[in-house]
Amino acid sequence: MSTRRHPRLRGRVAVVTGAARGLGRLLALRLAREGATPVLVGLEPGELEAVAAECGPAAAAYEADVTDAPALAAAAEQAEQRFGRIDVVVANAGIAAGGPFTDTPAAAFDRVVEVNLLGSIATARAFLPALQRSRGYLLQVASLAALTPAPLMGAYCAAKSGVEAFAHCLAPEQACHGVGVGVAYLSWTDTDMVRGADSDAALRAMRARLPWPMNRTYAPEPAVERLVEGIARRRAHVYGQPWLRAAQGVRGVLPGVIGAFAPHELARLGEELAATRRTRAAAVGAGGAADVRARAARRTG
Repeated sequence: MSTRRHPRLRGRVAVVTGAARGLGRLLALRLAREGATPVLVGLEPGELEAVAAECGPAAAAYEADVTDAPALAAAAEQAEQRFGRIDVVVANAGIAAGGPFTDTPAAAFDRVVEVNLLGSIATARAFLPALQRSRGYLLQVASLAALTPAPLMGAYCAAKSGVEAFAHCLAPEQACHGVGVGVAYLSWTDTDMVRGADSDAALRAMRARLPWPMNRTYAPEPAVERLVEGIARRRAHVYGQPWLRAAQGVRGVLPGVIGAFAPHELARLGEELAATRRTRAAAVGAGGAADVRARAARRTG
């Protein structure tokens, strides 16, 4: 995919949550190439500072858990004071946990909803005042999981469906303040989170049986290019993979399609899922591990 230039992003101050790794890191780097000033928010201070250094001397990094409202409010205040404005906010931070609902520890299931849904709401609450002052743009990162059910991913689907609905409600409310609100949809993208999910053989096998093209893993760079274009154009909907636009149009039939084949596949994987259920006590991947460490540090600190 060719790289397009977006001059309207030059000089803009752009906040990206979940920026220490994965899609958030790549998006911050790409925005910096467009001449925007990235403001990185996340859990891992060392990784955030490294990404900020990659972005250039103007970038800033703030350690904050998106479920920690005071920390988010402080980051928003400090960033606006430092740069004089905030023009773009990308609510990207998220974690995932997989497995059957009845086998998933309540704490792990609830934490996925807390980070992905309540964390996105907290991000909007912290940064919308600044966006109203700049007449800026908020992009909420959702997922294919907002468009279709994904067996064994109940918490993630519930949270991403929730952030989609939240953003759609927010858009008309904020339009009168000059703030644009968009929703970004991505399918399985090659990030730490997806690789972490694929390390579980049962989850990997179930995903492989999803209908094409839902069963593929996609390179992140083309998705980042489409996100940057969506930000520059202040789009209401941004599709990390082009075919997701078509999935949007047939989302009403997808529960029936998934419901027709999934019970057989789940029965086939039943013994393996039961044997490995104790390995699914927390969110997957490096980002999930960072979330566990950060919460443990707050409890002991």
